Amino acid sequence: MTDLLIELRSEEIPARMQARARADLVALLTGELARAGIAAAAMTAYSTPRRLAVIATGLPDATDAVTEEVKGPRTSAPDQALDGFLRKTGLTRDQLTERGGVWFAVTSRPGRRTADVVAEAIPAIIRAFPWPKSMRWGQASLSTESLRWVRPLQGIVALLGDEVIDCAVDGVTSGRETAGHRFMHQGPVRIANAAGYADALRAAHVIVDQDERAAIIRDGAAALASAAGLSVIADDGLVTENAGLTEWPVPLLGRFDPGFLDVPPEVIQLTARVNQKYFVCQSADGTLAPAFVCVANIAAPDGGARIVAGNQKVLAARLSDARFFYDTDLKVPLADQAGKLAQIVFHEKLGTVADKVERVARLARWLVEQGIVKGADPDHAERAARLAKADLVTGMVGEFPELQGLMGGYYAKAQREPEPVWQAVRDHYKPAGQGDAVPTAPVTVAVSLADKLDSITRFFALDLKPSGSKDPFALRRSALGVIALILDNRLRFPLAGSVSADVLDFFADRLKVQQREAGVRHDLIDAVFALGGEDDLVRLLARVHALQAFIGTEDGANLLAGYKRAANILKKESFAAGAVNPAPEPAEAALAAALDVAGPAAEAAIAGEDFGAAMAALASLRGPIDAFFDQVTVNDADPVKRAARLGLLARMRDAVHRVADFAKIEG
Repeated sequence: MTDLLIELRSEEIPARMQARARADLVALLTGELARAGIAAAAMTAYSTPRRLAVIATGLPDATDAVTEEVKGPRTSAPDQALDGFLRKTGLTRDQLTERGGVWFAVTSRPGRRTADVVAEAIPAIIRAFPWPKSMRWGQASLSTESLRWVRPLQGIVALLGDEVIDCAVDGVTSGRETAGHRFMHQGPVRIANAAGYADALRAAHVIVDQDERAAIIRDGAAALASAAGLSVIADDGLVTENAGLTEWPVPLLGRFDPGFLDVPPEVIQLTARVNQKYFVCQSADGTLAPAFVCVANIAAPDGGARIVAGNQKVLAARLSDARFFYDTDLKVPLADQAGKLAQIVFHEKLGTVADKVERVARLARWLVEQGIVKGADPDHAERAARLAKADLVTGMVGEFPELQGLMGGYYAKAQREPEPVWQAVRDHYKPAGQGDAVPTAPVTVAVSLADKLDSITRFFALDLKPSGSKDPFALRRSALGVIALILDNRLRFPLAGSVSADVLDFFADRLKVQQREAGVRHDLIDAVFALGGEDDLVRLLARVHALQAFIGTEDGANLLAGYKRAANILKKESFAAGAVNPAPEPAEAALAAALDVAGPAAEAAIAGEDFGAAMAALASLRGPIDAFFDQVTVNDADPVKRAARLGLLARMRDAVHRVADFAKIEG
């Protein structure tokens, strides 16, 4: 058994592409080997800004000869069937084997050296590589047949054991030499084999393992901040990005003018993160500190002093720009900014953002005035809705679209809007996704709910619904937001009176998605929705929770089985309602008596929204229905008895349907 190393060296690979590229390299190599009947014991992929590599361990030196047998048509089959089989296998009739009246195609594939398989696999992998974006370069790029790669491909290392695998792609030939760090190492780096790959490059100031580089960055930044009495604001995405930008990461602590802290902390953090890839620091009390950590790609002789100084100048310039945007925006009242929204098209069939603002303002006020959202001032709700989108035309949001809403909140607060108003402006996009905080402040709830409902209903009215994986207007996310707002704030909201039937179905589907993580069964949601008329999500979910608890008991499981048995019988039989058996069996009479009590009790409990009591009422039917099926012949020869007994089963079915449509319940 032996190990394989493949390294594909190029100019800088964007950090955002590296994780997928590692996975693609493993998948492509696995597929190429599998086609030759080879499987590695393990594969590990590495990436740096200048290389993509994979090590496959436990490969055989050669593959065994393989005999393959494919069954064909019978020898008595029509000629057309045989001709199709011959075309499929590429054989002639005299090459087939006949056995038991059936044709077989038996072929032998000789064993191959693994080195030969790999020599063919590498060019195939390079040419088939699915980069999200790729390029051609040099004189060869004049032809559309030339190689495409993420950046110009410069070298290939291909070693099986200690031996070089000879191959070439568009003039780039394989070998055992690669390049070390661009600035900290001179000359080629000779790789002996896969086992020595990482150490040879480490000696040339390249750490090939991206996870090791990430740990150096994370731990080094934390140590630097701690030594200064600070802590780094955690940012795993930024750690990964810096690991993808460096081959020899060196974290360095820098400072900036505390005067910039007058700018909102989110602006400083985004300026540092997005523009410069810096980590920001916070003091022990959680406030932003005038310090940052940058990651150099070199161990400088002066300990990084000049690097830090240069980065401090760059960040100061960026923060100056941010402060300019902030100060300039503050000079214009948000209400004046909102007037500019008439110049921004929301959707060609739905008008401008100003049109949307008008709709949301009316809806937010209505939600408060109708008592759906309690505890809010309707004037505040309308005012917040009219200001909520105003920051879209500000300089700061133009620079950092991620800050929309948040900056509006800062500006509204600075311009002395009432607290409920500026909070609603700040938070009305929430919840923006899974795990995001759900607003509870009444004015915020009204504006957030109105904003999302407007988008969903308007786009559905235009038949611009989500389809498959396509959801260009993020309506699924908006629906989950609406559901979270309703459930977390226990809003008694009759959706059917406010939205169309297809929107209600859409909410039902999203509710199943939202509740799946909470362990709520989707079939139980279907069972309650199927009754019709249940469009209050708070009440619906309370009913579903009670139903799930009941179905999980022995009484519930047995009643479900009894219901399904009764429903199956009723599907096959017809009868006249109201038939009475003059001499009922004891079990028949007992079921009738139980239904006389359980039916009204379940109905009264549901009316009072005591769903636990409704389930308890149904539980009382378990014994009588079991006894009924054990002791009574439903399809009696006497048509009066049969009709009466079928009528009892129909009463039982109807009593159960007061709670949920048990036909929708699985099991």
